[in-house]
Amino acid sequence: MNNEALGIFINFLFSIVVYSIPLLYGTVGEIITEKSGSLNLGVEGTMAIGGVAGYIIGCSTNSVTVGILAAMLFGALCGLVFSFLTVTLQANQNVTGLTMTTFGLGVYFFIGNGLASSGKWPIMTEHSAIINSWEAKIPFLSNIPIIGKILFSYNIFVYLAVIIAIVAYLYMKYTKMGLKMRAIGENPAAADSLGVNVIAYKYIHIMLGSAIMGIGGLYMGLNLGGSFEGSTCWINGYGWIAIALVIFAGWNTAYAILGTLVFGFFNTLQVYNTDLAYAFPNVLGWLSKIPPHLFKALPFIITAIVLVAASIRKKKNPNEPSACGINYYREDR
Repeated sequence: MNNEALGIFINFLFSIVVYSIPLLYGTVGEIITEKSGSLNLGVEGTMAIGGVAGYIIGCSTNSVTVGILAAMLFGALCGLVFSFLTVTLQANQNVTGLTMTTFGLGVYFFIGNGLASSGKWPIMTEHSAIINSWEAKIPFLSNIPIIGKILFSYNIFVYLAVIIAIVAYLYMKYTKMGLKMRAIGENPAAADSLGVNVIAYKYIHIMLGSAIMGIGGLYMGLNLGGSFEGSTCWINGYGWIAIALVIFAGWNTAYAILGTLVFGFFNTLQVYNTDLAYAFPNVLGWLSKIPPHLFKALPFIITAIVLVAASIRKKKNPNEPSACGINYYREDR
């Protein structure tokens, strides 16, 4: 393998991580939500609101930290609305989730078009702290040949996503609060009879999951240079893929890391198929003969395959919450 081919391969691996991280935020947030017994199909809209709010506030303060906190806050507010409608008012969770997606995308385009038309949309390159934080790498380690680029050359969002996924796994598996949360997702009536505040736990974990989704929306906005297009949302279907990844990962936030890399692989092919065919003509030369539109559709095709496989699978996944998507009526227990 010559240096040019090695460079292309390393950049391909690097890009897989870059493209997959927003999915990890959305997937972990949805796993937390579903483990508490609620099915939120509003991931796309929540990520959109968290992303646009975090970006605008982050740029206005010239701080990525403030942007992340703002994305979490507005994502959590989306979770609060979803919780109020489904937990307190007992609205249908599927319909409410779809409504949250429509509402979130509407808010995104309303704010974006309003600021863009008035010339007030913030330009990412004009905010030095945002750029510096986005392009930051781990000092010294990022200079190590080969592995430095693959493991230590990412910004804070990448490492934060992995940390959140691991912490969420440990929280749900080994803490008392995590056990209570999982109990609500399995049998809320039994948890209620043991003194667990079902409503409070649902509110907290739906809002927490939505806050994590909001960070993923901000990541996507920054990854696209903060540019606003009036016809395309930053999220661009990633929220729906994240919902499918929950099933793919078996409702396990640690496995979600691997799952997002798999989907990131297919997503990155649409950018690197020609380069890979050029670098490895004997092995991957056939990639250049595949229509580019197929590569764009691959992540969604894989998503459909995962959903179909999950629907026809006879054996229930042991990690799948039994009460997920079912409203809990305390009077019926």
